[in-house]
Amino acid sequence: MKILAFETSCDETSVAIVEDGKKVLSNIISTQIDIHKEYGGVVPEIASRHHIENILPVFMEALEKSKCSLNDIDYIAVTNTPGLIGSLLVGLMFAKSISYANKIPLLPVNHIEGHIFSNFIENDIQLPAISLVVSGGHTNLYYLTEKDSSINIELLGETLDDAIGESYDKVARVLGLPYPGGPEIDKLSLNGEDTLKIKKPNVEGYDFSFSGIKTFVTNYVNNQKMKNNNISKENVAKSFQETVIEVLYDKVSKVIEDKKVKTVLVAGGVSANKRLREKFESLKNKVENIYFPKFEYCTDNAAMIAAAAYYNLKKEKNLKNMYEIDAKSTKEI
Repeated sequence: MKILAFETSCDETSVAIVEDGKKVLSNIISTQIDIHKEYGGVVPEIASRHHIENILPVFMEALEKSKCSLNDIDYIAVTNTPGLIGSLLVGLMFAKSISYANKIPLLPVNHIEGHIFSNFIENDIQLPAISLVVSGGHTNLYYLTEKDSSINIELLGETLDDAIGESYDKVARVLGLPYPGGPEIDKLSLNGEDTLKIKKPNVEGYDFSFSGIKTFVTNYVNNQKMKNNNISKENVAKSFQETVIEVLYDKVSKVIEDKKVKTVLVAGGVSANKRLREKFESLKNKVENIYFPKFEYCTDNAAMIAAAAYYNLKKEKNLKNMYEIDAKSTKEI
């Protein structure tokens, strides 16, 4: 089964063709990072306009690289939520047009589910498992179980304020670092020390909070500037990063103990963070398997959307009698 997938939820225009949820025939990504650096973050209107310019050439390149034609495609998958409205609409309208014109069933996919299934592309995941999704817009914790060859996803916890990636970007801006802030802070922290010893927020259950940590760092930097004191950006970066990663580590450790799982999945843009990967490797004394996506599948990409669509189809009818959406009813999404 070949699935043609579109992902335009934020500032990456991506089109992929994936066979049976695992064999990636093509995964083309056009990023807008350099465009948005000037503004210190993603500008929705600008992102939408560039999606319009990029989606056709990216689509054509994906077909060419996969050596497929539309006649070879069984389903079309497209991110329909969550994301920037204008950006989502570009991918949705393009995918719906291809679906309608070629009578290929169209499948809406949740962007966060795409991140969850990014780990399934190259790994045979043993369930039950917990999945931590960490990105610029999301910090969510899920419990994955399997019943009758179908995967059930249960939300256990989420951020009560800022997402972890958003916090990285805001702290980076305070330190005068370029966008995106995550890689810059990760790099700086290698030469720093945890001198600030930031207090971790006391949040019950499996939910997260990063606003207080971000505010602490912002106030510290501003106070030091007012006093004309020198600031070690390396130490600030190290202190911030150690604190937020400890928050993630503590919550995941709690779920491991409560749910008695043996598998941990980490996904999303922040899963590319070197210190996060290093810290979570120490969980191997508690679980049997820890999976991170290939770096290509950490940030927004269409291959993960195709994988999610495949497993959603499997959940719907166990691949025996697949659920098909009539191309004429695509207006429903």
